[in-house]
Amino acid sequence: MKRFILLAAGLLMAGSALAGPRVELVTNLGTLEVELNDTAAPASVANFLRYVDDGSYNNSIFHRLIPGFVVQGGGFNTDHESLPTYAPVINESGNGLSNLTGTIAMARTQDPDSATRQFYINLSDNHSLDGGRKAGYTVFGKVINGEQVLQKMAQVPTGMNLKLRARDVPEQDIILQQVRRLDDAGAAH
Repeated sequence: MKRFILLAAGLLMAGSALAGPRVELVTNLGTLEVELNDTAAPASVANFLRYVDDGSYNNSIFHRLIPGFVVQGGGFNTDHESLPTYAPVINESGNGLSNLTGTIAMARTQDPDSATRQFYINLSDNHSLDGGRKAGYTVFGKVINGEQVLQKMAQVPTGMNLKLRARDVPEQDIILQQVRRLDDAGAAH
């Protein structure tokens, strides 16, 4: 029995040691905690953390919301102005991670290797975004706390926004007030 308990404790500690970096997304609707998978998507995680660490996600918005599909953000400030980007990262969609409810993935243009700062969170299972013959959209983490915040986001009315020249824009800004790394104990730094 003691051996079993020691084995179980060792496995739990090993599992937590293998966990990827965690990030807190503080929004005006509540807080999300995301665990990043730097093993499956190292380039995408490094890219995302670069924006986190330089503070440029702070006071940006989720500018696209399609209930039952995705909520997308990170590319525009609260004045709906485009934010500067670093160079695009390579597409890592063949990494074994799928666009399932609560996962976070890189947004991009038609060019598979065009992802920069915009990301989305899946509000449902979106296997069509995984790709197949063509490159899909790179999943690089998952929401591990704050699912109720995603539900609140999904209920925000959307419409056309002339400044963004886009549909599906939340009529009430969903603001990323602060995005920061968390340490192993869950404290922000």
